[in-house]
Amino acid sequence: MKLLLDTHILLWAANEPKSLSKTARSLIENPEHELLFSAASIWEIKIKESLGREDFRVDVRILRRGLLDNGYSELPITSEHAVNLDCLPPSHKDPFDRILVAQAIVEGITLVTSDRALAGYPGPIRKV
Repeated sequence: MKLLLDTHILLWAANEPKSLSKTARSLIENPEHELLFSAASIWEIKIKESLGREDFRVDVRILRRGLLDNGYSELPITSEHAVNLDCLPPSHKDPFDRILVAQAIVEGITLVTSDRALAGYPGPIRKV
């Protein structure tokens, strides 16, 4: 199964694995799962880190390199992802989360999140 980790799950997996739920750890540690991260998450981390958000304090270059070195695949943002944003109800205003949902739907992969609002979207989303 292909799993796209949302930004917080991604940060916790890389820097604070104890913050992950048992279910999230189990999914991430399963060698049968292909783990992906979105370019949107790297972008979000960089923007929020530059705004002084404490929970986003990480060097994105080191994070990205570490993810790739540990077998994660990077999912770029495409125009197909962007045009499919109009299929989503306007229940969540965060543009980074919305593009992650669109990516999961278009690519047919499961988005893993701990965000209740994000998990409310239709599509392949797993709340952990």
